[in-house]
Amino acid sequence: MVFSILNFRNVKIEKTDASSNLTSIIITIISIALGLTSGLIFLSALGYDALDVYHGMFSNAFLNVYGFSETLVKAIPLLLCGLAVGFAGQIGLWNIGAEGQFYIGAFAATGIAVYILPDAPSYIVISTMLVVSIAAGAMWGLIGILPKVYWGVNEIITTLMLNYVAILWVDYLVYGPWRNPNHGFPLSLGFGENARLPTLGDTRIHMGLLFAIFSVFLIHLILTKTKWGFEMRVIGGNKKSAEYSGMSINRNYILVMLLGASIAGLAGMSEVAGIVYRLQPNLSPGYGYSGIVVAWLSKLNPFGMVFMSLLFAGLLVGGFSMQAKGVPIGIVNLLQATILFFVLSGEILTRYRLHFEYNVILEDE
Repeated sequence: MVFSILNFRNVKIEKTDASSNLTSIIITIISIALGLTSGLIFLSALGYDALDVYHGMFSNAFLNVYGFSETLVKAIPLLLCGLAVGFAGQIGLWNIGAEGQFYIGAFAATGIAVYILPDAPSYIVISTMLVVSIAAGAMWGLIGILPKVYWGVNEIITTLMLNYVAILWVDYLVYGPWRNPNHGFPLSLGFGENARLPTLGDTRIHMGLLFAIFSVFLIHLILTKTKWGFEMRVIGGNKKSAEYSGMSINRNYILVMLLGASIAGLAGMSEVAGIVYRLQPNLSPGYGYSGIVVAWLSKLNPFGMVFMSLLFAGLLVGGFSMQAKGVPIGIVNLLQATILFFVLSGEILTRYRLHFEYNVILEDE
């Protein structure tokens, strides 16, 4: 009698061919659904009525006028920070510094509105804030990328560390020289009416929404219709091939970081001029870091980031509303983490596979 034995020699993880856009979208949707389902399990295990919590979060964030307007307000900085991260990701860079670039943009806008042009006409103040905050964010991104260009320092480290520098700089100002002497809390002087972005009706939806939409289309056009966008895709896909073809890697690194960081600076300006109307500690609840998640869950697609920023903004708004029912805001962070875990898992399953190497041994008995 002859029988065979499988002798496994090795197991390898191999990269598969790129999946279609439709397949990628379907897997992302399934992954988000699995993440939300896991959230149901966690909520139930913690003793909450999970379906009631989800219904309350969804209805408060999307199904009434006020809630949806607040979701749009939260989506503006999330989308802008996501674009800042995602644009750098197109070329293979990790811009972890959107949080710091956000703060620097807010600082620059406050300086113009409160201390340099406090009495100027609205169109001059707002346009100047716009230009200066974009330039400040770009400068902060440049500081983060130059060590990589000249000395090969990993941009993750530099951009991440600059976040703390920017946040502590803002803290120094509002606790020190820019502190409002007439207020007991560490806040700057307030913006005048001439420095506040126009809003939509009685809502808090402000002109920053137009900035975000414009940025989405701008990045899409750059990536799909320009030579620069083609170079970015080549460098991000195969750096060595780009070098052989004569493309300047370092020049593209600098340009990409300048534009991406300028968008995060714009997010900071939009927040202080559209919502807060002053500089203050903890200005951002982590928009720059959440922007990283928004960008990568969207596969760096600018239009995908619109959907993801709305989803995450809805989680924030819904989470805040559910605090009245005793549900901690940490549940929102839990949901974000589970969604990210499942989407990344789905990404791994579509891009990689297990390859088994084995021998077939035939033996006689």
